[in-house]
Amino acid sequence: MDFSARQKNIVILGGSYGGVSTAHYLLKHVLRNHLFDKDLDRILLISASSKAMCRPACPRAMLSDDMFPQEKLFVSIPESFKKYPKGSFHFIHGIATELNPANRTVSISLPTGPVREDYLRGLAAELNDTKRLATIHLSGSILRINYHVLVIATGASTPSPLHGLNRDADDLRTSWQKFRSALPTANSIVIAGGGPAGVETAGELGEYLNGHGGRLGRTADPKVSITVVTTGPHILPFLRLAVAEKAERYLAAVGVTVIKNARVKRVKPEGAGRTDDALTSKTTVILEDGRSLEADLYIPATGTIPNTKFIPKPLLTSDGRVVNDPLTLHVRRAGSFVYAVGDVATYSRPAIHLILKAIPILCQNIERDLILSTEEGRLLMAQVKYEYRIFEEDTRETQLVPIGRTKGVGTAMGWSLPSPFVWLFKGRDYWLWTTASVWSGRQWWSSHRRPIWEWKKD
Repeated sequence: MDFSARQKNIVILGGSYGGVSTAHYLLKHVLRNHLFDKDLDRILLISASSKAMCRPACPRAMLSDDMFPQEKLFVSIPESFKKYPKGSFHFIHGIATELNPANRTVSISLPTGPVREDYLRGLAAELNDTKRLATIHLSGSILRINYHVLVIATGASTPSPLHGLNRDADDLRTSWQKFRSALPTANSIVIAGGGPAGVETAGELGEYLNGHGGRLGRTADPKVSITVVTTGPHILPFLRLAVAEKAERYLAAVGVTVIKNARVKRVKPEGAGRTDDALTSKTTVILEDGRSLEADLYIPATGTIPNTKFIPKPLLTSDGRVVNDPLTLHVRRAGSFVYAVGDVATYSRPAIHLILKAIPILCQNIERDLILSTEEGRLLMAQVKYEYRIFEEDTRETQLVPIGRTKGVGTAMGWSLPSPFVWLFKGRDYWLWTTASVWSGRQWWSSHRRPIWEWKKD
């Protein structure tokens, strides 16, 4: 099935902070540039999940739906874009399976199952509405899209399905429900990983299962044994030692033990804590030094895995991230009009505040490239200075780590923060107070520089 069209496809892969923000910014500020014909450009946002969610909240949200208002935790992506002109934005629920830079196409696997036919018919009707010139090919459940602009913002998956939208929101809820069902009978829990995800998960579980430790320190007789295994000499390796030691004291107060300088070699059964079948299996955790730990529940929290299986290896680093220009965010190896932002790319360390910092820079650089691709734009560029915006990573020590619902440690821009400030900024709801403006696009309503056609000749 072919959908013929006149419009150019601006394709954004990923429906989280990077992808959703890029789409809002381009629709609000760039595609309204009078140098572009608004009837000739459209944004296609492709995501494995039809809902955006506040992923940092997972360590607490996985315990109970009562922890957060679910309508704020999970937000419909299509509903968030209904305010824009018809035909300017299309959401496609699917997973990128192949990127072909030579042909400038990306292939998308669409949902399967009973609803597939209805979804495909709706998608065909939606795309046909705008009568375009370039072609979008649908073969079975694979959609092949020709892109003019491509933004890769597919993020990264977590080792545990409890910690993020590795698939759809329904899959995440199913994983949470399985975990919650197993929690009342668990006497021992082992968490692999001493970074923020592992420490936050341990703190939430410790307080939820063992209660508050109070001012005097460790819980006298924890109901559930909770152990964090970390490879380093202390937890939270990005933070200074004094802050990490404070975090360890807070963990001890809710019955959490930390094993340092230890690495998980393997687990039995294989796939424990990672796959649907073995998510809540009783697990033997074998460490590299020969020790073994028995766990009723095992949670791997050792970093993330970039979602880049569909991308040719020459575009990737050895750890699977997309190589992009650290200053302008272009993916030079993929040709023109290709960019990457977020955890999937090399330009910065993974952090939400750095993703949000990069969005105006990315989108204004896309605008510059689009302007230079038009004759009118090139004439205008000869009269004004419109250089690439440059991204500068803030490398100062900044990381906030809640430990339970009342405590936390962290630093901001190199300054150590007291526990109440960590609670105020993050611990009370894990940034949920900030996400409404991101998902709705309000974050970007007034962040664009003056339109180029208003500039005076230097």
